[in-house]
Amino acid sequence: MEFKNVPAIVTGGASGLGEGAARALAAAGCKVAILDVNKEQGEKVAAEIGGIFLNCDVSSADSAEAAVTAAREAHGPCGVAINCAGIGPAEKILGREGVMPLENFSRVIQINLIGTFNILRLAAADMAQREPNEDGERGVIINTASVAAYEGQIGQAAYSASKGGVVALTLQSARELAREGVRVNTIAPGLFLTPMLAGMPQEVQDSLAATLPFPKRLGKPEEFGMMVDQMVRNPLLNGEVVRLDCALRMAPR
Repeated sequence: MEFKNVPAIVTGGASGLGEGAARALAAAGCKVAILDVNKEQGEKVAAEIGGIFLNCDVSSADSAEAAVTAAREAHGPCGVAINCAGIGPAEKILGREGVMPLENFSRVIQINLIGTFNILRLAAADMAQREPNEDGERGVIINTASVAAYEGQIGQAAYSASKGGVVALTLQSARELAREGVRVNTIAPGLFLTPMLAGMPQEVQDSLAATLPFPKRLGKPEEFGMMVDQMVRNPLLNGEVVRLDCALRMAPR
């Protein structure tokens, strides 16, 4: 798919992997709308890339609908949608403080999985209204999972379940949206230098990097953006989950 002047929305685009995706799309020529709850950082990134910022809670139907509508009014119907918004709290099913509260599990599912589907459905509706290219393609949706979808570590019950759901959604939605000319893919990142990891002591970052087969360093948000770029460009890439993880296979702890 071509990028020039194509309206794009990026959830979680104010920082981390989402910021990497937003910058890559803007550099390629897309008109980018950053959807996030972090207003200050979101507006800063949007100004730097020539895009717009829209406050959006992806777990809320009303908030997401309002944001996608505002993006459409500003740039036109969405042609590229990148789902990066998410949370990753660690909590054991049976911890020292007792059993995990059900609402803690539900919150992660609500944001990571339901939030992803929320934007996917709205973006797909926008894309279905767009004029197709010569292949009949109208849009591209890219979701973000995690290697935790496959090798969930101790304390990652909610996070792993949410990301496993994103993985399972990929092929199903690609098949269903094929008749609309919409491709759906997912990136499953490993260890990346996101704000959470960047805030850890250097020795902790180094110890994490040492677990990676090659290269032995944390991934950079711009490298996530590179994968987004390639997934949008390659018309044959559809219904796939691509691990971006330096050949990492997570240990139990």
